[in-house]
Amino acid sequence: MAEQIPLYPVRSAAAAASCKRAAYSAAGPGPGAERSSRYQLEDESAHLDEMPLMMSEEGFENDESDYHKLPRARILRRKRGLEWFVCGGWKFLCTSCCDWLINICQRKKELKARTVWLGYPEKCEEKHPRNSIKNQKYNVFTFIPGVLYEQFKFFLNLYFLVVSCSQFVPALKIGYLYTYWAPLGFVLAVTIMREAIDEFRRFQRDKEVNSQLYSKLTVRGKVQVKSSDIQVGDLIIVEKNQRIPSDMVFLRTSEKAGSCFIRTDQLDGETDWKLKVAVSCTQRLPALGDLFSINAYVYAQKPQLDIHSFEGTFTRVGLLDLELNQLTKALFLALVALSVVMVTLQGFSGPWYRSLFRFLLLFSYIIPISLRVNLDMGKAAYGWMIMKDENIPGTVVRTSTIPEELGRLVYLLTDKTGTLTRNEMVFKRLHLGTVSYGTDTMDEIQNQLMNSYSQTQSQTSGNNASSTPPRKAQSSAPKVRKSVSSRVHEAVKAVALCHNVTPVYEARGAAGETEFAEADQDFSDDNRTYQASSPDEVALVQWTESVGLTLVNRDLTSMQLRTPSGQILTYCILQTFPFTSESKRMGVIVRDESTAEITFYMKGADVAMSAVVQYNDWLGEECGNMAREGLRTLVVAKRALTDEQYQDFENRYNQAKLSIHDRTLKVAAVVESLEREMELLCLTGVEDQLQTDVRPTLEMLRNAGLKIWMLTGDKLETATCIAKSSHLVSRTQDTHVFRPVTSRGEAHLELNAFRRKHDCALVISGDSLEVCLKYYEHEFVELACQCPAVVCCRCTPTQKAHIVRLLQQHTGRRTCAIGDGGNDVSMIQAADCGIGIEGKEGRQASLAADFSVSQFKHIGRLLVVHGRSSYKRSAALSQFVMHRGLIISTMQAVFSSVFYFASVPLYQGFLMVGYATVYTMFPVFSLVLDQDVKPEMAMLYPELYKDLTKGRSLSCKTFLVWVLISIYQGGILMFGALVLFESEFVHVVAISFTALVLTELLMVALTVRTWHWLMAVAELLSLGCYVASLAFLNQYFDVPFIMTVTFVWKVSAITVVSCLPLYVLKYLKRKLSPPSYSKLSS
Repeated sequence: MAEQIPLYPVRSAAAAASCKRAAYSAAGPGPGAERSSRYQLEDESAHLDEMPLMMSEEGFENDESDYHKLPRARILRRKRGLEWFVCGGWKFLCTSCCDWLINICQRKKELKARTVWLGYPEKCEEKHPRNSIKNQKYNVFTFIPGVLYEQFKFFLNLYFLVVSCSQFVPALKIGYLYTYWAPLGFVLAVTIMREAIDEFRRFQRDKEVNSQLYSKLTVRGKVQVKSSDIQVGDLIIVEKNQRIPSDMVFLRTSEKAGSCFIRTDQLDGETDWKLKVAVSCTQRLPALGDLFSINAYVYAQKPQLDIHSFEGTFTRVGLLDLELNQLTKALFLALVALSVVMVTLQGFSGPWYRSLFRFLLLFSYIIPISLRVNLDMGKAAYGWMIMKDENIPGTVVRTSTIPEELGRLVYLLTDKTGTLTRNEMVFKRLHLGTVSYGTDTMDEIQNQLMNSYSQTQSQTSGNNASSTPPRKAQSSAPKVRKSVSSRVHEAVKAVALCHNVTPVYEARGAAGETEFAEADQDFSDDNRTYQASSPDEVALVQWTESVGLTLVNRDLTSMQLRTPSGQILTYCILQTFPFTSESKRMGVIVRDESTAEITFYMKGADVAMSAVVQYNDWLGEECGNMAREGLRTLVVAKRALTDEQYQDFENRYNQAKLSIHDRTLKVAAVVESLEREMELLCLTGVEDQLQTDVRPTLEMLRNAGLKIWMLTGDKLETATCIAKSSHLVSRTQDTHVFRPVTSRGEAHLELNAFRRKHDCALVISGDSLEVCLKYYEHEFVELACQCPAVVCCRCTPTQKAHIVRLLQQHTGRRTCAIGDGGNDVSMIQAADCGIGIEGKEGRQASLAADFSVSQFKHIGRLLVVHGRSSYKRSAALSQFVMHRGLIISTMQAVFSSVFYFASVPLYQGFLMVGYATVYTMFPVFSLVLDQDVKPEMAMLYPELYKDLTKGRSLSCKTFLVWVLISIYQGGILMFGALVLFESEFVHVVAISFTALVLTELLMVALTVRTWHWLMAVAELLSLGCYVASLAFLNQYFDVPFIMTVTFVWKVSAITVVSCLPLYVLKYLKRKLSPPSYSKLSS
């Protein structure tokens, strides 16, 4: 044996850890690089710069009109100069400078090829990072600075920081320091506490994953190591059904042939088992310990960008936060304008700039600092309600900042495998042309198969007794009409032979030092499992076992079947033609060892098989019928071959495989020479089991106004079938299958053809999608958004995320991505709201998502009940908090105007702090319990969700309404107190402030749509706190005066005038123009 054996890595396999999980993938550049260069050459030679793409229906009738010229590249109009700087250029410049500084401080390490010694990590020439997963946003040193930056990047908090700091300047001080710093400190404390809790939960989830134990092989034997402690070069033993902890090179296995079935569900979402073969030189070693004696190493290429890896964290900000940030800026402009007006009316006398700044401080309550803390606490309450909902058990809110985003969604992008389906195939239908068998008539097939094999066995025994040699198949034998029993026999045998399924048996004992202990294996039926690259294949073989024909053994050269009577039939595998997306069929040539008959079996999609089978009048119709039932169809056919025919084929086939030029085309041509006039045996129908209540959930979401797109890595036929069976595409709806395109011209023609269709679902492959987006991005997205449903098949994870971003950019609407596998993580993180489903494909998508659910059916309630309620409650809460600040600022403006525009505060000290906290905080915050309709009603009428997507609950119109209400009530309260003013100024403060508190409590009652007992408690508690505190407010109030009847009737009169008209208007509005929810409630 050579002293050094160069080993080359097999991607996504298992046994020796070669590199870090996310950053050091051993994958090559992939087909994407080659494809990109091909498109570039085609673009240069296509001369399609001025090719017209028809975008109006009339253009199809007049060839000379209604065409739009499409330039090669669109150049968006960019703002220049001061306009560009004001509209966001300053933010771009700051970001660019920060990125430049970070790049200077943190130079990226140059990536290069690596040499990894087997079993000797210490021999590695360079230091590799730890094999640990980290989803945390901060560390010990960056937590406080990071949280403060996230808070003060919002204009609201930054403004109050400046205002609070201004109180350290004696000339600008207008009150006690705690008046400004106490609310700001409370807001920051609540925010830091919430972020700390979220960060600790992320730390716990990472610790759970990184602490999983694996067996590490050393010179002294096996030791247990944590996943995070695995080093580059370690030899790791991966047991059955154990997750692979890092990128691996597959060195050896307990199977003698060196084969192993793996699942790549965390990479591409496929839960099918894929066959991998170990490195031959290490598989031949006598024992595991010999791996240390061969002195071998792996030479791995430098890390490449790969679709199966991702790195980094993602921070989300909800649309409601952005809208409130814009409204806050509008309030700031109003604050500045009001202050300038006051200084102008003052006549700019004296140091007017000082008066201007004092007015800015006096009216600062126009921008409520409590808005952020109320919203954050409200979001935490929404998250708690979601997780405590007994109707959606197992739901976890992982991001507590965007629950209201669930109520603004327009586009719902979902994965297929494991999300809409269980990826569990069940055989449903067998059609022979004249007779069809369903699940309730499978016993007839079993009886006919048993009779057929009994007759065959007796005939074989007679032939053996008379020493008659077996007759070889003759392709020229005359056609005889076969009985139903013989046709069933042939069909079931074909299904049992034409596949790539391997039966696997468990060992009796635990895996130990003894390898290849085949004698210890249990070959009973209960111990047998089937493994294959497609779940359809497994379903077919399991069905043949259920009717009596069982696959008991298979290797690379033969397979064995057991008949209903227990007889073992052995078949020699001469050739295997695997399934490809281009051919859409697979085949196998076998020789029956008992009769020496050679038969070519083939199965595939009806579009590929209809041209190679003999003429029939039922195949197309029955395929359509099964497809409408949501079944995945396969056409099965056969052709008997003589020895001479097979020898001739084998010679031509081997010669084609040795060709240097056009090898693939020549091999395909030789195989196609066999695919002629094949005998049609049967049509099979297999159902991919849908998740529980997928159909009603999709129907509910569609009625709620959501447009649903299915993005899957599965093939086109399967994706189309699931779209129909899940009712993503209705039975009466047309489906437009976008033809494969590879150039700009083909994409142009196909888009024109698609433009003619109306109200049809679109089905497109990932390759065609890439071409369309390269040349006609805007036109394609515009057409696709008009479709009721879109199905994108053969999508890579990168394409899924790209589609999400395209919808966000071109439509400006909110998107939600749903998935359950590692291949869905990029899509989930790109969407405005990500939902992960914990399923068979692991927890990677669930951990990366904002919300985690256990079943797809829970998404309906999560959106139409909790999403709707969270958004409406947050909108009402935020506007009411703004109203609370606007009304007191209006009173301050009236007070200053009456008293010669003096920059003197109306309320000082504890009055201002108490107004924003104990006097009004509890009733205002109790709005998080409000609901316009019951959850059952929201589920029954999902159309109520449509109104939210237009953002009418928080819009400029509703904001202006609240501004007018605040101005009216603030003016009434202040003017009323001044009109009823008699002798002392302190009476004005007492009357106006008491009326202000009562008005706020009554306005909460006016806003509430459904009372909760905690709301009443909050109202009474706040009123009690204020009444009790009157005895301790000697500094601000005249206590003897507030005990008089005069005080009571003046406060009552002012309060009634400020609130009664609003109650009347609300009553008239509900009678004359009731909202949709009130109609349902009544």
